[in-house]
Amino acid sequence: MAFTIAKDVRVEKTIEKSRFICSLKKCATEEEAQDFIKAVKKEFWDATHNCSAYVIEGTARRSSDDGEPAGTAGVPMLAVLQKAGVVDTAAVVTRYFGGIKLGAGGLVRAYSGSVSQALEAAGLARRIVMQRSSFTEDAARSGKILNILYGQDLFELEDVIYGERTEFILSFPKEKKPEVEKWLEDALQQHVELCDIEEVLRDVALPEGD
Repeated sequence: MAFTIAKDVRVEKTIEKSRFICSLKKCATEEEAQDFIKAVKKEFWDATHNCSAYVIEGTARRSSDDGEPAGTAGVPMLAVLQKAGVVDTAAVVTRYFGGIKLGAGGLVRAYSGSVSQALEAAGLARRIVMQRSSFTEDAARSGKILNILYGQDLFELEDVIYGERTEFILSFPKEKKPEVEKWLEDALQQHVELCDIEEVLRDVALPEGD
């Protein structure tokens, strides 16, 4: 099961007089992630460092220390994203040096902690594969069928297309297709053949505490 962030966020904290600003954004592609990193670097052009990490599902995992000692920033940031199980998410931690060196261990804790704080503020969303399917029925029965379809919460009735035959377009979690077909046949008291249209991804925010 894949997760992503529920919303884009920016959080800030100060550690030993250094400012750490974590910007977190949902990105569908590696190009979007790279554009986001460039935009943050442009925004905070005067910062000491703009370290980054991102995970794009099935495509890429990248990180950058942006001048910090190797392995003390980007890699710990990436590790936090991976441990949380999030995909299609990019993080940039901007640092304004405050004059006090943190040491390797301190840097790791500062950068990883900034991403953890941002993830907590953003919240997680569960990624669901939704199936869009349709079936048709005689136009004369459309009104009766509509009344039946509205009285359930197993699927969404996305659209109704009227013509010689009426097409009903439904949306539901992909794994529930057999359940939806059985419900339709029981409710309509006839055989119903669902024709698949497409699969789409939907992110559903998890309740706090999950």
